[in-house]
Amino acid sequence: MTEVAPERGRGTLYVVSTPIGNLDDMTARAVDVLRSASIIAAEDTRVTRKLCSRFEIETPLSSYHAHSGTGRTAELLMRLDAGDDVALVTDAGTPLVSDPGDQLVAAWIEQGGSVVPVPGASSVLAALVASGIPAARWGFEGFLPRKGRERALRLERIASDDRATVLFESPGRTADTLQDLVDGCGGERPAAMARELTKRYEEIRRGSLAELAASAHSAPPRGEVVLVVAGATPEDVAALELDAGRARVERLVAEGVKRSAAARLVAEDTGLPRRELFATDGDREG
Repeated sequence: MTEVAPERGRGTLYVVSTPIGNLDDMTARAVDVLRSASIIAAEDTRVTRKLCSRFEIETPLSSYHAHSGTGRTAELLMRLDAGDDVALVTDAGTPLVSDPGDQLVAAWIEQGGSVVPVPGASSVLAALVASGIPAARWGFEGFLPRKGRERALRLERIASDDRATVLFESPGRTADTLQDLVDGCGGERPAAMARELTKRYEEIRRGSLAELAASAHSAPPRGEVVLVVAGATPEDVAALELDAGRARVERLVAEGVKRSAAARLVAEDTGLPRRELFATDGDREG
């Protein structure tokens, strides 16, 4: 696919990362871009105004958040098309990463406009590199759905993924999410829980999922939380596949199929050992 070259005279959309807590993490380039832009499109102008005050940035602010709607996006696109440079920021971190902005960026690219990233502090990377969990390959899940089938499916994917997984969570739901991860991944899976990164009360708890779940229940975290879960080992994946096969056998038995026949059917379909599929909970405990 051939990219469309931006026309001369049109503005540039800058996607600007801002500090996630410690204002000293603001980059010199980000300050320069915010000062030189025609307008700053901010998730919350009150938050960004404090940032601008700290760095003596006098660029006009305009509200642009998840509920701004297509009309506000169209206004910013018109300004870009007319030659104004727009700096897109969120309250903390990088726009589009569990924050608003994707609609504006996609629309401006579609129109052949120039989009320039201005990287900076990232709670995702900060938590990942401080977790002690191998970070060569990893995936980002953002906030999980609060309930329902989609949440269950996402948890299933995390359980079988051989990459590390990074998630965001609110402090009030952290304990429940960790328990769901214990149920899906097993309590021994290594993990980390980071909160208030780069701030005065920064804390990183490391341990197994079971240990972190117990810790979150007994001493609920405060502030913004980032969870890091280790990827599944080959042994983890094999155990999950066997559990899924046994669950299929139990469903067939509940429908009236003899256990031996159910185990044979699932074994033929999955390649799992028929003897392991046939065993009941009592057999395995014995």
